[in-house]
Amino acid sequence: MKKVIAAILVLISFIGLTGSKTATDPTTWNNKKIDKWFTEKKWSEGWTVAPDASINKREFAVAYFKNKERWEKAFKFLKNSDLMKLEPKRYDIDGDNLYATISEYNTKNEETTKFEAHRKYIDIQYIIKGKEIMNLTPRALVKDVVTPYDSAKDIEFMNVEKMVNHTATPAIFFIFFPTDAHRPGIKDGVNAPVRKIVIKVKVD
Repeated sequence: MKKVIAAILVLISFIGLTGSKTATDPTTWNNKKIDKWFTEKKWSEGWTVAPDASINKREFAVAYFKNKERWEKAFKFLKNSDLMKLEPKRYDIDGDNLYATISEYNTKNEETTKFEAHRKYIDIQYIIKGKEIMNLTPRALVKDVVTPYDSAKDIEFMNVEKMVNHTATPAIFFIFFPTDAHRPGIKDGVNAPVRKIVIKVKVD
């Protein structure tokens, strides 16, 4: 009898540990659970700007739980900062693990821009003021590399076969993963001034 009870206790303990891991391991979640987690927006730390529909929900969930503290700090920075008043420069939130850059520029003509991708960092990109077009496509559709990867700058430039256009405004934000090739900063009709924040979240 004691052996049976002991076996039951071991089984309960195992189930508990497994369940705990599953709760924070999105690779085991079904699509319904991923959608629920994403829609509830507990990860946003109260920042009310809407995520763009282009964001890969599963990839975001995996990255979030892998480095939860960094993502929490990132969204708290977005929520608690007066983004209109921050000086255009780099802001270290957690050293090279997490930092933000405020920039101001005029949107460009499409023919003067190139697709880019990163390996060490994930981008959170948000238009604080203005409007621009952002092109997005999977890295798998890269046609050829125009400028080889620069590890110091964590960037490479490329041409792609197909793309989807997204209009970026202060109502939404984007997340670009290393699996995404993206081309931001394109004019929406006419060249116009834009104020943007990009938060770089290091990938471990």
